[in-house]
Amino acid sequence: MKGSKKKILNIILMGPPASGKGTQAKLLLKKYKNYFYISTGQLFRKLVKEKTHTGEKIKETLESGGLIFDDLATTLWMYEIAFNVKKNQGIIADGFPRRIQEAKDLDEFLKFLDRKKNTTFFLIEVSEKEACKRISIGKRGRADDEIKDIKKRFRLFRERSIPALNYFKKQGFLIKINGEQTRENVFKDIIREIK
Repeated sequence: MKGSKKKILNIILMGPPASGKGTQAKLLLKKYKNYFYISTGQLFRKLVKEKTHTGEKIKETLESGGLIFDDLATTLWMYEIAFNVKKNQGIIADGFPRRIQEAKDLDEFLKFLDRKKNTTFFLIEVSEKEACKRISIGKRGRADDEIKDIKKRFRLFRERSIPALNYFKKQGFLIKINGEQTRENVFKDIIREIK
């Protein structure tokens, strides 16, 4: 980038269930303290607590392992950015976009804000086998139900999220990270790419 303007860096973390997106987001927030954090899962959980009709419907959908329809996820994201993010502030986000329409909407919004060229999308890759192993270790007693849920979410990830990832991959904005190494090494790889 020419000139002395500071580069605004938006870090978008994507990946299948149990890939460690949230963990990496927290580690990045410790390093980049002024960045604004957005988590789609967190936004939905916040809405569920509101006890509104929409909140109740989201609760039902999440409990059945489904995905909320595109426009609501996009609206919540845009609202968070529009009402909170300052001009020179970076964004760290996880769990979005999960479908092709969300990817296109996010793309247009980033272009509108002149942030697109300073955004990096990271795909933290883990296999379904590794994700199930992580759930088994972490949950023990309820592992069987959790593993069924992970398998269902993996199928949804392959069907719906891969096209969204490919959308940014074709544009050269997607960086793949091996998520099956230690969380420290995943973090090091992300930082290396940011620098």
